[in-house]
Amino acid sequence: MPRRLLIPLLVLALASPALAGRRKAGPTSPERIDQASVQLMGRALTSDRAWEDLVFLCDRIGNRLSGTPSLERAIAWAKERLEEAGVAVALEPVSVPKWVRGAERATLLAPVERDLPILGLGMTVGTPPGGAEAEVLVVGSWEELEAKAEQARGRIVLYDVPFTTYKETVAYRSRGASEASKLGAVAALVRSVTPQSLSTPHTGALRYADDVPPIPAAALTVEDAATLHRLSDRGVVPRLRLELGAQHHGEVGSFNVVAQITGREAPQEVVVMGCHIDSWDVGQGAQDDGAGCVMVMEAIRLIAELPWAPRRTLRVVLFTNEENGLAGGHAYHAAHGTEDHVAALEADTGAGQPLGWRMDLRGEGEGVDAARALARARMAPIQEKLTALGATGLRESYAGADIGPLVAGGVPGLGLDFDTTGYWPIHHTDADTIDKIDPAMLRKNVAVMAITAFTLAEMEGRLRPGGAP
Repeated sequence: MPRRLLIPLLVLALASPALAGRRKAGPTSPERIDQASVQLMGRALTSDRAWEDLVFLCDRIGNRLSGTPSLERAIAWAKERLEEAGVAVALEPVSVPKWVRGAERATLLAPVERDLPILGLGMTVGTPPGGAEAEVLVVGSWEELEAKAEQARGRIVLYDVPFTTYKETVAYRSRGASEASKLGAVAALVRSVTPQSLSTPHTGALRYADDVPPIPAAALTVEDAATLHRLSDRGVVPRLRLELGAQHHGEVGSFNVVAQITGREAPQEVVVMGCHIDSWDVGQGAQDDGAGCVMVMEAIRLIAELPWAPRRTLRVVLFTNEENGLAGGHAYHAAHGTEDHVAALEADTGAGQPLGWRMDLRGEGEGVDAARALARARMAPIQEKLTALGATGLRESYAGADIGPLVAGGVPGLGLDFDTTGYWPIHHTDADTIDKIDPAMLRKNVAVMAITAFTLAEMEGRLRPGGAP
């Protein structure tokens, strides 16, 4: 749909008659903001609605890969739940890739024969009929791959790289296949990107370079990657057959779910709460990112119950296609990037103990340091409100993928910061199921999200005066 048509339709769809009267309410004092924050905390900590929503999403809908009927069911369900909460909702069209995993198998043929648990990397190509069979070249770094470049041709390259940080280690998953293909490898394997493992493979997206042929790629468990590495270190060359039935089916239609409470005094200024409604096609997508979605849905519901609308427009976006394309984040930016976003919040690393926020404020020149200092000062009262929840932290770091296009343009980004001890071990695995979520922690995270978003939408000042540079 052309952007010039989409925006007027969205404005009409999000004009909520039920909230129109509240837009005329008088200005809110700091004391009244504090009272509302206490009210939001109390309601968040005593409500099971977010938990029950997550139970329904996980047990009745399940995982939600882009291009699947389950994702579209989740989108329709989320729209209905948000409308029941009394906020106006619109579905904004997004074109997403349809990738189907297919049957997968990896068989170690030598020095012993056994099947290895694997997960094909998201967006991988499939293997030829009969699979790809070859000796395995094990490397532990880009430098080692370069040093052994002549040995890669005709082999399956395995990257056995221990987890340091996600940002650093995930590069082997995203770039590994293309780097191996440049050297003539027939396939690529990567040690699952996780600090801990119980023989569980982790999937995740790869990105093929345009200038090399795409080769099949999959993730091995940490344990099996270490086994093949030990064999290689002792002069034994493993041999393996990899069979991946992955298929690409082009682009299909999907939606971002956009819901908002229109601001009573500054409706043109927008505070966004975001998450991603899609997930990988394994597990239930409970931590990644079902929990984040029910957090923002419940937060806007609680704010909608207050006796007045906030000064600024408060908007929830359930982004589609975060996992294997980021189409939802880019589509939102294309449709709304010129609007005045005061802040963009995102929840996308589980539902552990809330620690505070990761702040991402970008720009160039001397003014950036001053802008960051001002933002930290204006976040201080919010941090104080979150003391009882143990969420007073504020550190400069990456805020989130879906709000990334907004943040790149200078919009202050805030990523909800969790204790991720229990997150990375089940990230992108069959073990990402709702039994890993603590309902009490989920309620605390709802409170953090609601209080922060409401205060940013209500307070007189803004984190970055004058909008993004």
